[in-house]
Amino acid sequence: MTDWVIETHNLTKIYQMGNIEVRALDGIDIQIERGSVISIMGPSGSGKSTLMNLLGCLDRPTGGDYILDGIHVGKMKDDELADVRNRKVGFVFQSFNLLPRQTSMANVELPMRYAGIIKGRREKAAQALQAVGLADRMTHKPTELSGGQQQRVAIARALVNDPAIIMADEPTGNLDSKSGKEIMELILNLNKTKGTTIIIVTHDPVVAEQTQRIIRLIDGKVLAEDGIA
Repeated sequence: MTDWVIETHNLTKIYQMGNIEVRALDGIDIQIERGSVISIMGPSGSGKSTLMNLLGCLDRPTGGDYILDGIHVGKMKDDELADVRNRKVGFVFQSFNLLPRQTSMANVELPMRYAGIIKGRREKAAQALQAVGLADRMTHKPTELSGGQQQRVAIARALVNDPAIIMADEPTGNLDSKSGKEIMELILNLNKTKGTTIIIVTHDPVVAEQTQRIIRLIDGKVLAEDGIA
């Protein structure tokens, strides 16, 4: 029996723009196997960002079902959704989203602070930074780091609570080609060594072709799914 970490059934998201109803997602049915690496692609307005927000528990669907790691999250209240998001999802963003006045260590500790974890917090943050090759940058602030190093801090932060999935939104979008290649190698290696499920939202076909599946969206629907590896 396949171990799905994500299942959606007829997932919809409707926005009301005055008298106009915009169906950002229109009946999405997807299953994502635990430990897999997938990418989500599509043109602007296809629903990629909306789907990422729903899968990452940043928003709730208008209709349909969403099951994350065995938990039905679609109808949860805001505080319940926030708790699941903090425990089950790690985020990596194009713009890094680091606190500029905090050290690498403090930035990585943030998810544990939100989760109320006190014991061993510093040690876990240090281990996460070591895992991404930043053992010598723990006390540095974002302005003292390169773009690639900042993204490594963001990946360490995403990993530190051992989430069921990592959502990466254009993780190489603000990096030069060399740094972007290194970040993709790091993400893929984390999947191989830790078995973390990775979901990458990207416009870049070079990034997408390194994943095991590509889910292509258009007009809020799944247009096609391609198996890469």
